[in-house]
This record gives sequence, C-alpha cells and structure tokens, in this order.
Amino acid sequence: MFKFIHFNFNVFDLEKSLKFYSDTLDLHPVRGKDADDGSFKIVYLGDSKSGFELELTWLRDRLEPYNLGDLEYHLALEADDYDAAYQKHKEMGVICYENPKIGIYFICDPDGYWIEIVPKRG
Repeated sequence: MFKFIHFNFNVFDLEKSLKFYSDTLDLHPVRGKDADDGSFKIVYLGDSKSGFELELTWLRDRLEPYNLGDLEYHLALEADDYDAAYQKHKEMGVICYENPKIGIYFICDPDGYWIEIVPKRG
C-alpha cells in the first residue's frame, strides 16, 4: 500500500517562491535540506491540515528560469472558503485561468506552475 507524501517543483528564485506560497496559499516551511557545498536547497511546505507536502528545490547553478513548455500537469488544493480564496487571488492578480462552468480556477506561481483551486465539496 502507498500514500502520497510530497510533490516537487524546481524553482528559480526560492525566496520569491516561498513568499508566493505563503501569501497565496498559506503554505509554510515544515522542514528542509541544504547541500553541504551550497549547490542546492530543498524546502518542504505544509498546509498544517494534511501530511502532504510541496517540495521546492532550488539549484545554485541554474542560470535561467525553467521552461515548462507544454507541460499539462498541475497541483490542486481545496479551499475551505472558495469565494474568499477567489477574491484574494483575483486581487493579487495571480489567477491565470478560470472555468466558472465547473467551478474551479488556477493560479500561476513565479515559475509558471499552475495550481488548481477547487471548492470544498460535500
């Protein structure tokens, strides 16, 4: 038997990403790892509700932002108060796609990763 524990995003600017995830989704560092030689930093973000973590990996030698190409994957989070979350994200200017017909929207992080926001259901 298996269970989900984390998902990774490689990020170009770790501090910018940490601020984004804190400000937009209230995700905060729960643990991390720095390479002895300074070549990478890993920070795991948690939501204080589930055991699932978002792993942010920063690589010192990365010289340009990541090109995500046509990748179609995304991370999804459930909002306790969908309308308040939507309003907050709209005011922050981070909504990149909306589908009101099925009641979801997406925000885009500083590296171009899409995060789906869904309402709490049943």
